[in-house]
Amino acid sequence: MLLCLSGLTVNHLYYGDNLKVLRESIKDESVDLVYLDPPFNSNAGYNILFKAPDGNQSHAQIEAFDDTWHWNDSAEEAYGDVMRGRNANVSTMLRAMRSALGDNDMMAYLTMMAVRLVELHRVLAPTGSLYLHCDPTASHYLKIILDAVFGATNFRNEIIWQRAIAKGDATTKLSWNHDVILCVSKSDRPAFFPIYADKDDDYEGRFRLDDNDGRGKYRLAPLDSPNPRPNLTYEYKGFQPPPKGWRVSLDVMKKLDEEGRLAFPKKPDGRIAKKHYISEQQGRKLGDVWTDIPPLQSGQRLGYPTEKPPLLLERILLASTVPGDVVLDPFCGCGTTVHVAQNLGRNWIGIDITHLAIGLIEKRLRDAYRMRPDDLFFQTHGVPQDLAGAKDMANRGKTDKNYYFEFEKWALSLIAAQPGNLSKKGADKGIDGNMWFGPKHEGRAIVSVKAGENISVQMIRDLRGVIEREKAAVGVFLTLNEPTKPMVAEAAGAGQYIMDGFPPVPRIQIVTIDEALKLRDRAVKLPARRDDTFKKAAVEKDTSSQWSLNL
Repeated sequence: MLLCLSGLTVNHLYYGDNLKVLRESIKDESVDLVYLDPPFNSNAGYNILFKAPDGNQSHAQIEAFDDTWHWNDSAEEAYGDVMRGRNANVSTMLRAMRSALGDNDMMAYLTMMAVRLVELHRVLAPTGSLYLHCDPTASHYLKIILDAVFGATNFRNEIIWQRAIAKGDATTKLSWNHDVILCVSKSDRPAFFPIYADKDDDYEGRFRLDDNDGRGKYRLAPLDSPNPRPNLTYEYKGFQPPPKGWRVSLDVMKKLDEEGRLAFPKKPDGRIAKKHYISEQQGRKLGDVWTDIPPLQSGQRLGYPTEKPPLLLERILLASTVPGDVVLDPFCGCGTTVHVAQNLGRNWIGIDITHLAIGLIEKRLRDAYRMRPDDLFFQTHGVPQDLAGAKDMANRGKTDKNYYFEFEKWALSLIAAQPGNLSKKGADKGIDGNMWFGPKHEGRAIVSVKAGENISVQMIRDLRGVIEREKAAVGVFLTLNEPTKPMVAEAAGAGQYIMDGFPPVPRIQIVTIDEALKLRDRAVKLPARRDDTFKKAAVEKDTSSQWSLNL
């Protein structure tokens, strides 16, 4: 299916490999801005997406990117795609880099990025820009690939974002406390709008003069031209022109004078200056070093380790787009880009390769805009949308185990549960997923997912045994098919779980996929659920105006 960008709504969320989605679903020159934050760091494992409340990473790992960071058949295939592509500069550059670096993790990452950057260049509009967020580990290599894909003359900025203050890891080197954002454009005339810093005390302190005429404070700026301007060399009210001439024409000088915006010197040999009133200024124009956007604090996070501050994305979108433009994030993670785009009146496309991330974004947007699951303003592709689609996915899992595990991860995402078996194939000890709740995350609910038709009361007994073994509070039996009466009776016989200060909930809860599709995480009854993975996003009060971004 090709995405039609001429309709009224262009909000699409895709589950799948972004390379496949780009090639099959995104049209040429249909996107105005691309922001991507592809994970890479040679000392980290990128299958880790979320942490449990105790900080342990082992409770929720996704293997989606595991093969990306190693040179293997997939890397060789991506390399071949680039070599056979039409962009000779990219193939030449990538060949040289492989010759220098060899077949290692870094080269696998750069190859994966190169083949995707070629596609992102294709979908970008002529006036569009791409912002690539990275850290110093790979930024220099990525800059070379960007030059090959977009052309060196279309490089715009290397933005330095100071994301943290220096920490105590400077034993053999200076602390790393910044990220790099590389900005390139499709052409030499990209859409761009200057951005300004807030008017802080230092900025306002420059405006010291006041004529008490009601206009407020102002500062003086010279009207001298920085370059020789013979045609702007004229005398005005007895004052001689500067050596290189004025900045403005005689007509503009007269207009400024009529408006009371000129300051005349007391001495005959002085210079005329222009009054800049603070009330008329937007603030200081920002350069390429950003130190005024702090990283998210623990209370602001939705639970994704690479989560970026909404203010950072707001600044990028305001610099290169206008309302109605299309913003694409091919590694959309927890959905900050699409959330900011929605609030700023931009259309958006998000792509991610994990069901957990897609589920998180869906929940984030539902929470922010108080939407029901069947009343959303965007469309999700690549995952079942109804019970028939869920059954089709489960049926394919009968002959292909990969589909079964994908069904399991998708089902867990419906109720905002974390994968409990590390999303790995093998024994799960009866724990397919986990949900955490309670004021201090002290409560644990264990989820068992069943896609088969032959479900029985023994499965409820088995789940009860698992929660007793694990000392968990609640068990959730998430089933594609309707439970039998004996199963319902067995679950009811497990009694209730009571947490002080909250209403009791059933200790064993049977939830059908149909219910989960309709109610999502509300299908499970938990006291004071506070899930690190799917923390509730702040409700947006007014989506028609620019957002304060206080998440």
